[in-house]
Amino acid sequence: MKKYNLAISFQWIFDIDFIELIENIFQQDGLTTFIIGKYNIKEITEDVRNRKISFDFYLDRASDVDSDFEPLVKLFEKRKTYLINPYSKVKKAIVKSEMHDRLIEQGHCVPDTIILKPFDHTPILPLSEQDLSNIGIPFVIKPSFYTGGGEGVVVDAQTLHQVHEARLQFTDDHFLVQRKIFPKIFNGRRAWFRVFYAFGKIIPVWWDDTTHIYHSFKPHEVKELKLDQLQKIVGKIAKIVDLDYFSTEIALTENNEFVLIDYVNDQCDMRLKRHHFDGVPDDVVHKFILAMKAFIKKHQ
Repeated sequence: MKKYNLAISFQWIFDIDFIELIENIFQQDGLTTFIIGKYNIKEITEDVRNRKISFDFYLDRASDVDSDFEPLVKLFEKRKTYLINPYSKVKKAIVKSEMHDRLIEQGHCVPDTIILKPFDHTPILPLSEQDLSNIGIPFVIKPSFYTGGGEGVVVDAQTLHQVHEARLQFTDDHFLVQRKIFPKIFNGRRAWFRVFYAFGKIIPVWWDDTTHIYHSFKPHEVKELKLDQLQKIVGKIAKIVDLDYFSTEIALTENNEFVLIDYVNDQCDMRLKRHHFDGVPDDVVHKFILAMKAFIKKHQ
């Protein structure tokens, strides 16, 4: 039987640079990797089923969007392969309407929110003009589950009709109607951050919510701007969700409150900044991969 340290499946073409970097870093340290794509998924699934090949760890970047990869995941669940971010944990973490309540229970600051039941359950909009006035206008509308890449999110909503139209996009999903958060400005930058949790390592990054442009933190900035609180917040979230990796969005308001915006993203976009203007800084991607490598070596 052939055995590899890490299998990586992918479906999105823009994951290729990320995967190649994983392979380079792992193989330089003597770890073996194996790539699974659309072109070989059926063959590899059969080989795993017939015990011709095995893997110690599996990084799944495909089964959430392509059902052809699901049988392989089910096989791994029965074997000794360690599933990075197993779906049983992911599905508890990514539903915003449920995470919202869990975060509040843990004392986290989140936007004022009204959670609406799915249109299929409650077709008549249970929301009034006064409710919107209490939330504040403009406000944000977002689906609880179907939010990949910001799909279905309205960031400058102003009317009840917009809420109604949004609910019609995903009639089986809860929706969150939230107060719009305006960050303070630090040295000309919006105090908006994306923070990556990677296998025990916490990596904060500047992220402009209006342009989607990332900037790495300079070594002195966290201390000078008193942003060490980002580490504490994400560390607490990690204990709640128990995922191997995820990212979250956090904004710092003029009142110096850190507000959780987008709670848990399990499939982090890892396009490199050197190839994409809105990609993740290369040093951050390197840190992510090194943290994964260290985790795998520790748990072999």
